[in-house]
Amino acid sequence: MNVDPPCSPTSKSNYLWNDAPDENKWADCVHCGMCLESCPTYEITGQEQHSPRGRVHLIKSVAEGKLEVNEPFIDPVYQCLDCRACTTACPADVDVGGLIEEARGQIRQAMPLTGIKGLVSKFFLEGLFPHPKRMQSLGGLLKIYQKSGVQKLVRTTRLIRIMPKHLVELEAIMPGMGVPVRKKYKNENIILAKGEETHTVAFLTGCIMDVMFSDINESTIQVLTRNGNNVTIPKQQTCCGALHVHAGDRETGRRLAKQNIEAFENAQTVIVNAAGCGCMLKDYPELFRDDPKWHEKAKAFSAKVQDITKYLYDTGYEKPKSEMKIRLTYHDACHLAHGQGIRQEPRELLHAIPGVEIVHMPNADRCCGSAGIYNITNPEMAGAVLESKMENVPEDVEMISMGNPGCMLQMAVGVQKYGRRQKIVHTVQLLNWAYKRDDEQLNE
Repeated sequence: MNVDPPCSPTSKSNYLWNDAPDENKWADCVHCGMCLESCPTYEITGQEQHSPRGRVHLIKSVAEGKLEVNEPFIDPVYQCLDCRACTTACPADVDVGGLIEEARGQIRQAMPLTGIKGLVSKFFLEGLFPHPKRMQSLGGLLKIYQKSGVQKLVRTTRLIRIMPKHLVELEAIMPGMGVPVRKKYKNENIILAKGEETHTVAFLTGCIMDVMFSDINESTIQVLTRNGNNVTIPKQQTCCGALHVHAGDRETGRRLAKQNIEAFENAQTVIVNAAGCGCMLKDYPELFRDDPKWHEKAKAFSAKVQDITKYLYDTGYEKPKSEMKIRLTYHDACHLAHGQGIRQEPRELLHAIPGVEIVHMPNADRCCGSAGIYNITNPEMAGAVLESKMENVPEDVEMISMGNPGCMLQMAVGVQKYGRRQKIVHTVQLLNWAYKRDDEQLNE
């Protein structure tokens, strides 16, 4: 991981590196406690240091020289899901998520990961996710694993049990690998709209999204073109950097942000179908708060970013005509509901499909425990958060709809672990199925 050089402290702060937590973010926190009930980790532990106001207090205390950057500080900061629910609940809109990410940046520069954890982090965050061709190669290997009989052998002989329990659970629900859209459309500069052309949009395919959920990316393109949009897939785009920033590697996050800003420079609208990616793209200006030139570029870029459901709702879309008798519930991905303020638009898209009945999910915007790769790095807490989430999922539904790949994997684990039978679907995927039903009935 590349790091900034130590800065010369101008105060008693124990943050010794550039890009320290911004005191303007904690200045309005009066420790009123309105955030407590919104916090999944506080709900489970009941411990103040694992509450939003507790974490704000710790971060502020390090800035005031009262605490060191050490293990008692690190644990609460990295146990945070960064779900942003506390900011939604906060009367003063204190940006706890931003503070957490900035604090993690200080931690990783002061105390870099070493040993096996350092090697694994470097391999995935630097060696894999930012490189589309390597991600495609990984997808190819996983496809061979699934299709060659190796997966069946590993499962039937129980060799899979040598892996940690939480990884066994993830392997069990791993989706089938398809053809990444970046590979499928690599020779096409533009995917033309069907019918009357109204807009031209650029599509962020994502890294994990295009490998593990290429069918959802394909559905996104089909829905966009059906609704009069030409679609471009800029070749120089890369990973959004969310996983890096969540892990504390803000420097790599900035490098990836610069690449994406330049890759989408000529786009008027940037469409995203993954809530975590969309939230990160909109947060790019925060990464460059100390760099005026790139801050302005990041602001211009983030203003172009739109989640697919909000874009369709705002610009108008074809309403499906054929009935699909489905009883489903909707899960609000944290970085869609809390991070981007998008709640009603996905539900309106689902309501527009004839025959779809939406069953209310209590605490629909409660985190499922995915939180990027939190379910891998913090499996025990993630499992407890998932258990709480599944208690709120109605049992008498066929599907659970949502708008984020991490949530889809985590909720699929929950469905399997707790003996449910619901199918996990992306909202735009369901809309595309409705369009296909229309086409089938038209051709009968």
